[in-house]
Amino acid sequence: MRQPHYQQLLAYSDNAPNSRFFAQMLASWLVGEGALPNFLGLTDLQFQSLLTQHFPDYFISIFPRKQNLDFSRMTEKDELERFLRGFAINQNDETEWLITIIVAACLSENHLWQDLGLFSRDDLSALLKNNFPEMVVQNVYDMKWKKFIYKQLCETEGIYVCRSPSCEYCKDYLNCFGDED
Repeated sequence: MRQPHYQQLLAYSDNAPNSRFFAQMLASWLVGEGALPNFLGLTDLQFQSLLTQHFPDYFISIFPRKQNLDFSRMTEKDELERFLRGFAINQNDETEWLITIIVAACLSENHLWQDLGLFSRDDLSALLKNNFPEMVVQNVYDMKWKKFIYKQLCETEGIYVCRSPSCEYCKDYLNCFGDED
């Protein structure tokens, strides 16, 4: 159902490195897949700027009815933004859009790639490698991305919630490292 939207978005794409990831997120959002809220979690102005920059002649005629996010239940929002910003290869509007979208997806409960509306975990890994390469390098054991981000954030803040001294001995190992598909 999202594939026709994805193909159409690609046809209007500027072919920039992140365009295919934005196209996947938008295509999923347009058909109600993924967990992203209104305008992918961006402001109206940011959303229009994203469309103008990456899909200049694409027109969305019907916007899906999604909820706005209640960030009041996400006490770590600012810390997540700061954490991701610290790994960003670029400091520009596009990076800020990605950070906002990723943080919005962190509010949901599925795998990060699913909540973002990406087509696979490999797509998420490629997006992160393209925009936050130093963070990707640190995920040496291929931990699930949302769990990895939160674990790194906790360690940065000096909070250690894991019950085991190392992942290999933890009873929740498969929750962090198992299959995502």
